[in-house]
Amino acid sequence: MVMTSLRVRRRHRLPLWALVLTVVAVALPAVATSRAQGAATGCTVTYTTNEWAGGFTAQIRVTNLDAALNGWRLEWAYGGDQQITSAWNAQVTQSGSAATAVNAAHNAVLAAGGSVDFGLQGTWRTADPAPTAFALNGAPCGGTTTPTPTPTPTPTPTTPAECAGTGATICSDFEDQRGTVPSGDWQTTAPDCQGTGKVTVDTSVAYSGTRSLRVDGGAGYCNHVFAASTRDLSSVGPVVYVRMRVRHTTALPTSHVTFVSMPDASQGGKALRVGGQNGALQWNRESDDATLPEQSPAGVALSTPLATDRWLCLRYQIDTTAQSMRTWVDDQEITGLRVDGVPTQNVDGQWLARRTLPRPTGLRLGWESYGTGEDTLWFDDVALGSSPIGC
Repeated sequence: MVMTSLRVRRRHRLPLWALVLTVVAVALPAVATSRAQGAATGCTVTYTTNEWAGGFTAQIRVTNLDAALNGWRLEWAYGGDQQITSAWNAQVTQSGSAATAVNAAHNAVLAAGGSVDFGLQGTWRTADPAPTAFALNGAPCGGTTTPTPTPTPTPTPTTPAECAGTGATICSDFEDQRGTVPSGDWQTTAPDCQGTGKVTVDTSVAYSGTRSLRVDGGAGYCNHVFAASTRDLSSVGPVVYVRMRVRHTTALPTSHVTFVSMPDASQGGKALRVGGQNGALQWNRESDDATLPEQSPAGVALSTPLATDRWLCLRYQIDTTAQSMRTWVDDQEITGLRVDGVPTQNVDGQWLARRTLPRPTGLRLGWESYGTGEDTLWFDDVALGSSPIGC
């Protein structure tokens, strides 16, 4: 293009300054297009893991060293057999060993020199090496750090008196927590998506001792946050017994909410959920949205609202070999939350429409809102095992 311009200018005898302006005018559009595409030519990634046998969480920080981005995508590959199960502050997908994180709506803009943090949780069987190569919007990151994870020390277990001698798989009063963020046997997670909710270790409110698990649960569709036990419950049974102390600030709302979630192998990992709807305590099965009791006026009347601003003892049992479930609040069995294999009108007819037996594999304490409904609540003295555990 330059040679053609020179020939034209010789024929018309244009001055040198006009030639220079012509060349600059040709170059400018190419620069503008490059910036608009948001190509990253410099970035650093810090990938910090917290690992335990068969599982891990990773906190990932991406720092953009180039021009500002409006929309970002981080890609990497695992060198082990890691499988991502959930993530927060980003949409994370996995295909084979390749993983991709795409910004959430609230953190799409990544300023020049700015950083963004997101996290994920996953499983592994034979190896869990940290990835060492990342690409931001298709451009390799020049600076990547993968700190050698410091093994999480196994805390000295503390045993609430109520579950001493029961051989409980989970027995926690959170006295072994030493920071404000759940650690060790409890890890923060958002299985589907995350909003404004958060989980912290609280030293100002406790049922026993000096610590409890506090959940600030936010309203709005897909506002999920939990503290998940790292214990595998696949072999607990044949009956799974659960006991916990829980304290709510706000009455259960009309809309559907969840505060206890148990991944269920019989549902392909979808959850058995304890929560509320129409102002009363209920069970919900995630895969088909079946409720216990049925959400008719007569069914709801057979359940119970939950008192606020005081500690409640919530207990339930799930039989993995028969269609049988029972639930108690402060040692009072809730008739509308009982499954005994024989359909009862307004109670468990919907629940028994599915004959697959439950097989809980994990325990998560937190808050899921699917519309309206927010609450601040606390958990303490949590126990789960194969033998009954009293209040």
